Amino acid sequence: MTRFALTYEFDGTPFQGLQRQKHGPSVQQTIEEALFKVTGEDVTLHSSGRTDTGVHAMAMRSHVDIAKPFTPFRLMEALNAHLRPNPIGVNACQIVSDDWHSRFSCIGRRYLYRIVNRRAPLALAKNRAWQVAPELDAGAMHRAAQSFIGQHDFTTFRSTMCQAKDPVKTLDRLDVVETEGLFGTEIHFHVAARSFLHHQVRSMVGCLRLVGQGTWREQQIAEALAARDRQALGLNAPPHGLYFVEALYPEPEQPRDNV
Repeated sequence: MTRFALTYEFDGTPFQGLQRQKHGPSVQQTIEEALFKVTGEDVTLHSSGRTDTGVHAMAMRSHVDIAKPFTPFRLMEALNAHLRPNPIGVNACQIVSDDWHSRFSCIGRRYLYRIVNRRAPLALAKNRAWQVAPELDAGAMHRAAQSFIGQHDFTTFRSTMCQAKDPVKTLDRLDVVETEGLFGTEIHFHVAARSFLHHQVRSMVGCLRLVGQGTWREQQIAEALAARDRQALGLNAPPHGLYFVEALYPEPEQPRDNV
């Protein structure tokens, strides 16, 4: 039995999230079905994170155990062939040690959230970013966002369906940057932590948008956080602006035999 680590990107628009669901197609189901066509084996895809319906990934990391002999390159090429025309692309495949786990070996995760700040509706970037018409103050949003940094009880910013046992998380980074992109002015939220609660990033972004448009004072972010009450949440950002950027691992545990 060989353990392979897969790194892949996907457009989350047609999927009910990454994890298998009873009510619709998922990224996990799609990859597992493609793996069965390649290997003839019923394998389980273990992933470094989960994503909601409509959320995208730039470099999701997962692993699978396969009995049939494959080189990483051959497995990657065959898998991509059977994934078509689904919007999933495996761009790296490595052999890893049997004790390497995509989820439990992970020491950090990074996300990006994109807002396109313009009045015209999105055409080419539809389902790839959150279009917000009112002009936003990125500086005020960034200042307010620093209240999230460090260890806090994020109850206000977690979904009522969140299955995490503990609402306390440590946020390492939340930078809000204004940039000029292909579709006009964009506001990017760069977020990093070891792990996140369900809807945490989207909830933080939604409330920061309220700060950016002047509906909330900057201090209200800290007040909402201190409330530890979901009723204090101002707004939950939609999923289609969110991207899973990467999963981080200790240097000795990095996958080997890179393609």
